[in-house]
Amino acid sequence: MPTGSLTSADDPEPVRVVFTPSGRAGAVKAGTTVLDAAREFGVDLDSVCGGRGICGRCQIVPSVGSFPKWAITAGPEALSSPGGTEAAYEGRRPLGPSARLGCQARVQADVVLDVPPESQLHGPVVRKTVDVGDIALDPLATLHAVTVPPPTLDERRGLAQVVIDCVADEWGVHLAGILPGALAGLHASVAAGSPDDAGGRLVTVAVRWSGPERSERTGMVAAVWPGVATAALGVAVDIGSTTIAGHLVDLHSGDVLASAGRMNSQIRLGEDLMSRVSYVMMNPGGAQELTALVRDSLAALITELCADAGAEPDAVLEVVLVGNPIMIHIALGIDPTPLGQAPFTLATDAAVEVDGPEMDLPCPSARVYVAPAIAGHVGADTAAAVLAGGPYRDQAITLLVDVGTNAEIVLGNSDGLWAASSPTGPAFEGAQISCGQRATPGAIERVRIDPATWAPRVRVIGCDLWSDEPGFAEAVERRVAVGARSAAAGVTGICGSGIIEVVAEMYLAGVLSSDGVIAAPPGEGERASRVTSDGRTSSFVLYEPPEGADGPTITISQNDVRAIQLAKAALRAGIDLLCEHAAIEAPDRVLLAGAFGAHIDPVRAMVLGLIGDCDPDEVRSVGNAAGTGAVRALLSGSQRAEMERVVRSIRKIETATEPRFQELFVAAMALPHATAPSPLLATVVDLPRPSRRTSSPHHRSRRRRAVPMSEEA
Repeated sequence: MPTGSLTSADDPEPVRVVFTPSGRAGAVKAGTTVLDAAREFGVDLDSVCGGRGICGRCQIVPSVGSFPKWAITAGPEALSSPGGTEAAYEGRRPLGPSARLGCQARVQADVVLDVPPESQLHGPVVRKTVDVGDIALDPLATLHAVTVPPPTLDERRGLAQVVIDCVADEWGVHLAGILPGALAGLHASVAAGSPDDAGGRLVTVAVRWSGPERSERTGMVAAVWPGVATAALGVAVDIGSTTIAGHLVDLHSGDVLASAGRMNSQIRLGEDLMSRVSYVMMNPGGAQELTALVRDSLAALITELCADAGAEPDAVLEVVLVGNPIMIHIALGIDPTPLGQAPFTLATDAAVEVDGPEMDLPCPSARVYVAPAIAGHVGADTAAAVLAGGPYRDQAITLLVDVGTNAEIVLGNSDGLWAASSPTGPAFEGAQISCGQRATPGAIERVRIDPATWAPRVRVIGCDLWSDEPGFAEAVERRVAVGARSAAAGVTGICGSGIIEVVAEMYLAGVLSSDGVIAAPPGEGERASRVTSDGRTSSFVLYEPPEGADGPTITISQNDVRAIQLAKAALRAGIDLLCEHAAIEAPDRVLLAGAFGAHIDPVRAMVLGLIGDCDPDEVRSVGNAAGTGAVRALLSGSQRAEMERVVRSIRKIETATEPRFQELFVAAMALPHATAPSPLLATVVDLPRPSRRTSSPHHRSRRRRAVPMSEEA
């Protein structure tokens, strides 16, 4: 592609061009295209079609007015009038009212031109669907439209080399070679290209780049497509043990084109990670079966995303995978059993790159980038969450918590990070709870309890009304039935966020003592109707279906409370352990990650003692931070390098071998905590005085055994 000529001393009247927002400027000969001028001055102006006026990515907007900073007074008339190519342009990105195609507009007088963010290949991007924050687009896949000359008998080069040379000649981009996957259909793609008058064929060359720094990256031809392709696509996927979620992204614009999620097919072979590792241990060929299941789910998800966006999987050039270590090992076809027993040794903690077909993905030209892991139970999903949350970018001490069957915890700031995992178990996800269930329509997600009467009111997924509001029963029956389809209508159980709230509310109302014992039935009255006893322990009646309506009575048993206490104590002990290693009393802010974290009430989480005492306004949800970090790594090679660098600096604390963990665990069993004060929490809720209660002889014998441990701690 010829470039615009800078003026020399012999050129009588040069014209001056200034590009904003970069401020890059220079003088060119009148008649130079804006695209050529941008390339001369190193301005970040995107183009896929190589100046043919087809892709529409090089749009610019001439600025109107006086610019004393650059001593320019000019407007749109400083550019040539729109020609036939611009008049006939019908690309995917429409021309705005004042926009021009940079490859067609020619500079005629001094002018200031604005390059909007959507025309910048490495421009800042802020997405709405996935909040990746401000990052500079730095794609590792680019598209280059070239014209391949007709073959001749004298040509000694192979077609691949001809294509590589065309990219060098027309774009000034020098490539190292062509990937094997691109060779199979090379002849057919070139033959199907758009013909020109000289017998050449117009094709799009998809290039994949490798290397941390832009100036040092190596490019390889990943695919050759007939005609002009304007979209280089990428997919970011978070492989969870229960759910696999993904986003389809335009690598050049940063636009999220589609988002979707589906159940991990492995779930039928085990609810949690350890049960799947056990399945591998006990069943010959179990590892291969699990690998096939997760790859089928990945392939189906990518196909669904492309279908939703009206794209073909062939256009996917980059895939980023994050997930916990066991899920990543299984997806890559690596034996996960070493992660099921101490010392939990990873096959590799480095980032891994493979081609899409090696993982049975329907993306023949894609490279799969698997993010690095931190340690045996702190995986690529945590690394991606750290990239998204950015605790290392700030002096404020940040606690990042991803609550799940294993809770991943990261603490620190720009001076250093510590990480740990705590075995919280599945209680927070509704398992091991008598009326627990996953977060589906009909599940209780919000709870409030009147301290005077112990009367509860609840709100369920799929209905915005509280249970004491008129029309609740009818709305739940109708809306839940539609949302869940085959599931039973009405209130069906309680999910993780609801479990957090009900235990916290029971403590605030006095139903629970600080050591987690449910009150014995208090004789007569409304309070008595809320508590039932089986002679050994008590249960709290949270919800009863209206008279004449079907559905279960939702109760919270003493065993349910104990399961939550054990889970929260494991998480809190891990947090306290990291605080001790970091030599701090409390973090400045708390980020709750994951789907579960997105629905936790920060105040109730603090009442429960899930996290330490801090300003409730500084506790916030960051949603699926792992997925957000995966999108950042998809859009920017610099972000990948940053993630890999930060991960290597994180100090991992192994809770299983820390002598203080058990002591911290015992102290954390109490509500909110046995020894840690809660002055900040006390400013927003009335905390009961610490109390102990014995509900039965059975409980007394267990508590007597626990007292020496507590005193020893």
